[in-house]
Amino acid sequence: MKFHVWIIGVLLLMAVGAAAGCRRRGETAKADLLQAAYDTEADWTDAQRVIRLSYQQTQGKRIFYQQCVWCHADATPAGPSNRSNLTPAPPLLNDGTTLNAESDEYMQNIVTLGGAAMGKSAMMPPYGRMLSTDEIRSVIAFARAIAQPPYQSAARAGSQYSVK
Repeated sequence: MKFHVWIIGVLLLMAVGAAAGCRRRGETAKADLLQAAYDTEADWTDAQRVIRLSYQQTQGKRIFYQQCVWCHADATPAGPSNRSNLTPAPPLLNDGTTLNAESDEYMQNIVTLGGAAMGKSAMMPPYGRMLSTDEIRSVIAFARAIAQPPYQSAARAGSQYSVK
């Protein structure tokens, strides 16, 4: 009698194991990739695409939505941005066509020193006293992560402008 119970138990375990192996592998892989990310951001040009963000990129996202979204996005969490009221209109943060050509050093300098110091719009204030160097690098990392077309690290070699 005990032998029959034991055989039935083994068969049930085998059936459960076989059923677990029948799930779709593609769905699991996509979910695993998103779970490996620290955070995500919906692609601004394709709402169906989700961009995985590292910890540094997530910190940049947080700062962007606090400080930069008002001028470097078309919409904000509170509604429309102020971008359409500015002349010249600042580039969108995901504008890879414009920003991919700029070096990290140049982007760090424009955020640190402000637009006027870099020959751009005086409407962009200098954030060098408000944000740390690491925070500014995080914003740049976020911009690189969401860039469309995607950012390729072999951008312009460097900038003639440098902060010492």
